[in-house]
Amino acid sequence: MTSNALLQDAFVRISDAVAETLEGLDDEALHHRPDGTGNSIAWLVWHLARVEDAQVASAAGREQVWTHGGFAARFGLPLNERDTGYGHTSGQVDSVRATASLLGDYYDAVHRQTVQVLGELADQDLDRTVDTTWDPPVTFGVRLVSTLADCLQHAGQAAYAKGLAAGGHGSGRA
Repeated sequence: MTSNALLQDAFVRISDAVAETLEGLDDEALHHRPDGTGNSIAWLVWHLARVEDAQVASAAGREQVWTHGGFAARFGLPLNERDTGYGHTSGQVDSVRATASLLGDYYDAVHRQTVQVLGELADQDLDRTVDTTWDPPVTFGVRLVSTLADCLQHAGQAAYAKGLAAGGHGSGRA
C-alpha cells in the first residue's frame, strides 16, 4: 500500500463517521448541547470539516472549500470567514446552526478535495515543510496526521452526542 492510499483510507473513515452520525438527525438533536454546555453535533461536524478544509488546503497550497465552494455564504454564520472554531465561546458554539444536509454537503466537498490532494501526493511530499511557526517546523505528513487525529476525535464526540440525543433529547439514532 502506498502512503497516499493509506492516508486516503484514514480520511475515508472520517467521512464514514460523519455520514453515519448525521443520518436521521432532526434539528433538535443536531443542535442539542449535552449538559447544556457541551458542543453540539452541528458544531462538532462543522468544526471538524473546517479543520480538515483549512489544514489540508493550506498545506497543499489550495483554496479552502469553505470560501471557493460558496459554503461560507450558504451557512451564513455570524463568524469571521476564516473561523474554524478554535477557542469558541459558548455563544459562538450556539451560533453554528445548520441542517444535517448542509453539514453533510460541506463535509463531502471537503472530503473530495482531501482525496484529490492525497491522490496527487508523492512520498517525498510528506517531508515538505508547510509551517515554520512551530519548533520543529511542521511537515506535510505531520500536518496530515495531526488533522486526522483532531477530526477523528471530533467525529467520535459527535457520534457520542448522537447517542446521548437518542436517549431522550431528540430523534437521533445510536
